[in-house]
Amino acid sequence: MTSPFKKLTESLHDVLPTDLSNEIKSNVRAMVEASLRKMDLVTREELEVQEKVLMRTREKLEALQARIEALEGEQE
Repeated sequence: MTSPFKKLTESLHDVLPTDLSNEIKSNVRAMVEASLRKMDLVTREELEVQEKVLMRTREKLEALQARIEALEGEQE
């Protein structure tokens, strides 16, 4: 899998003028990558995994709430 940073830097490479020296391109690429890493971003895949975990947790919570309500109803 290609890292999001690599994709972004490749995109920057495509939009930067070709007459810029490779050194300048490398410096810009390194600065952008460093800035993005500081932002503590997650990949789309990591986000989707966490969404699934949250969905399962919510389903379990709803089932437990229904069970508590049923048990409370039996006590009355």
